[in-house]
Amino acid sequence: MGELSKRIEEKAGAVRAALEAAVHAHRQVVYANSLGAEAMVLTDIIWSHVPQIQIFSIDTGRLPQETYDLMEKLQWRYRRPLRLVHPEAAALARLTATHGVNGFYHSLEARLECCQVRKIEPFRRAIAGFSAWVTGVRREQSDTRARAEPLEWDTQHGLYKVSPLLEWSESEVWQYIRGRGLPYNVLHDRQFPSIGCAPCTRAIQPGESRRAGRWWWEQSESRECGLHPRVREAIGA
Repeated sequence: MGELSKRIEEKAGAVRAALEAAVHAHRQVVYANSLGAEAMVLTDIIWSHVPQIQIFSIDTGRLPQETYDLMEKLQWRYRRPLRLVHPEAAALARLTATHGVNGFYHSLEARLECCQVRKIEPFRRAIAGFSAWVTGVRREQSDTRARAEPLEWDTQHGLYKVSPLLEWSESEVWQYIRGRGLPYNVLHDRQFPSIGCAPCTRAIQPGESRRAGRWWWEQSESRECGLHPRVREAIGA
């Protein structure tokens, strides 16, 4: 395990302060853990310093084995169970009966319906009763995410959305991971910067954007699952 630079220590302190402020303002706060690199930073800060924030991850049923391996490593490191939320079995049965097992490759509508069943609906159940949810989005990830705000009203889901890593670079995320000796998904070492369901995630090629490995057969403007709305309302705007 290495050491964190003064800059990363300061940025981590700002994240901790933002999370503590969210708990103070909204009380019932939950973190939707994507299990990506950014999630390792937030998981470490939350479970080490702001345990009032609950954490869950969505097991879509199509995750890579490497992601399940990471879940186990996290639970061993922090000695805490990671709450998993799953799709409804009946909805999955209807989805595959209508579109087939891999229907998401054939149309945007089918892919969005798959995300709805496997991710969006479980997410809505998981955040029920909470006043704010935490995300690990960063501005440099995509043009859409570049327009996000640290605190905004999530009209789509009816609660506040807290994004404390917006100003972090990818390099800073990895400095924190390595400095703290954190576990991470080994697919990152195989050129998978963004990891979701196995059929919808691939490694990127040199020169491609960091999000190019997600739903790569679609137009770039459609490459979101639906958790992060395109039209945002910033607090105080």
